[in-house]
Amino acid sequence: MSLQLIRKRAPLIHNITNYVAANYSANGLLAVGASPIMADAPEEAADITAISDGLLINLGTLSQSSIDAFMRSGKKANELGIPVLFDPVGAGASEYRRQTAQNVLTAMRLSCIRCNAGELAALADVQWESRGVDAGSGTMDIATVADALATACHCLVVVTGEADYLTDGTAHKWIVGGSKRIESVTAIGCLLSSLCTAALTIDGTPFDLLAGTLTDYKRVIERAIAGGKNLGDVQIDVLNQLEIMSGGMC
Repeated sequence: MSLQLIRKRAPLIHNITNYVAANYSANGLLAVGASPIMADAPEEAADITAISDGLLINLGTLSQSSIDAFMRSGKKANELGIPVLFDPVGAGASEYRRQTAQNVLTAMRLSCIRCNAGELAALADVQWESRGVDAGSGTMDIATVADALATACHCLVVVTGEADYLTDGTAHKWIVGGSKRIESVTAIGCLLSSLCTAALTIDGTPFDLLAGTLTDYKRVIERAIAGGKNLGDVQIDVLNQLEIMSGGMC
């Protein structure tokens, strides 16, 4: 399982993420044996990336300061061959976000884009009805659009939802499972982006490592949601299941 491989690798992940998700993402990485660092000051961003094994760029709570950090860290990661995952949170919610997302796509080499359907539509300039960071709705063929984006950006693309779609433009895979109820719990998707970044630091085939991580996370969600738990308990149980499934508790 990919979560167990993350524990064995114990990577240091630089998360330039949002203040809604930062604490939970840090705890989730710790639960699988990885080391998180949340540094978003432009003045140190590149230096922190240089000592890290993977970089997550999360559009999240966007500001000019975070954009500066994105660009400096992405450049440094590319110089050093450090994998970069981009999570374009709410990319279609405003023109500022849409333009920033496009700037990220053109300014650096990405290893992976992890998004929902609405964010995919914004990146690909496809008509879509969305509100804020929600996935929204529309008639887009997710697989076709994701394949085209992966080909254009020369990277893996993960589109998460009731079923997750993983593609490199040629090879592709649907991963089913999880629970729609989890959409009411904040930071679950942002944590997945951190875990996928960690998976990209492992020796092996990135496509297979991400497929394994997505599958593992679906099982984590299923176990965390089982038994009709109250919503507040689910967030805690996700962390518990991450530790268990990664081999942290025997």
